[in-house]
Amino acid sequence: MTPADGEDLAELLDEQVVYYRAVAAEYEDHALPFPGGAELSEALDAFRPTGRVLELACGPGIWTTQLLRHAADVTAVDASPEMLDIASARVAKERVRFVLADLFRWRPDGRYDVVFFGFWLSHVPLERFASFWSLVADCLKPDGRVFFVDDGYRTAEELVEGEQSSVIRRRLTDGTAYRIVKVAHRPVDLERQLERIGWRIKVHSTSGPFFWGTGSRAPQG
Repeated sequence: MTPADGEDLAELLDEQVVYYRAVAAEYEDHALPFPGGAELSEALDAFRPTGRVLELACGPGIWTTQLLRHAADVTAVDASPEMLDIASARVAKERVRFVLADLFRWRPDGRYDVVFFGFWLSHVPLERFASFWSLVADCLKPDGRVFFVDDGYRTAEELVEGEQSSVIRRRLTDGTAYRIVKVAHRPVDLERQLERIGWRIKVHSTSGPFFWGTGSRAPQG
């Protein structure tokens, strides 16, 4: 279950941006204290994101640093200037271009060897799932690859509209509450969804609540 109409969805996505702007300074304090995180990093290193890399929803630059171990350069996009300030202070800037943009409105100005997004796909409403992956396709070179990490973890306190809803409530440390999107994807179902819209992606589960996906566009014709 998601917002009833386009206007409600637009308001929800605007509120999600406001939340990530507000939470930027304490974002890393909210990290999930579960096993499996190291497996994500190991999988990304094994994937070797070489060449020109695009990072969508880069947040405070945690993954950007790891991408730079392999990439020739990274373009990192995020809707929060506060997150980008933290990321730019963390990351060696000579091979990174930071772009302030709302991913639901942004269009790429080039094509990349790899598109990466960390803990972002679950914040894409189901209504925007296909259009988001169309954007990813537009960002990739013909032989380009995708890698993403995420989780479907939601607390009972967050489920203010019930377990079947993808709208949850998150709070800052000071108690301020915001509505955001959190789709609880199951890896096997996610693979099938992606196959139906023309992707060949393998989604792997970790020993904790996390998962990662890797692959590319399915061959055409």
